[in-house]
Amino acid sequence: MKHYEVVAAVIEHDDRILCMQRNKAKYAYVSYKFEFPGGKVEAGENGHTALERELREEMDMHISISEKDYLMTVEHTYPDFSITMHAYVCKLAKPEFVMKEHVAAKWLTRAELDSLDWAEADKPIVKRLQSEA
Repeated sequence: MKHYEVVAAVIEHDDRILCMQRNKAKYAYVSYKFEFPGGKVEAGENGHTALERELREEMDMHISISEKDYLMTVEHTYPDFSITMHAYVCKLAKPEFVMKEHVAAKWLTRAELDSLDWAEADKPIVKRLQSEA
């Protein structure tokens, strides 16, 4: 089974968190699910620099992230692959971005997060954020 190391950004602005809806994917169980934006860590990258790169590539978002922004790591096994996902909390000064790969975006309070249909791997992050609200 293929294993991926990935990163995810919990992007906050004005006490709201950015939730991105995935496009149609290779596997139905992740298609159109909501997620925290991010992507795969490439060889030689650390988590925060991989996340900065992914946000630039996927959303034209320029944000500075450091290891002190680390929130948690999630291990999840889907039917066809597994991931280790490192999540970081990022404060955004201006909520400006371009949707290149996602089909929708919502800014929600922590209390509203569980109203969305999240990808399974992102659910532990939602639970952690709501427990800290």
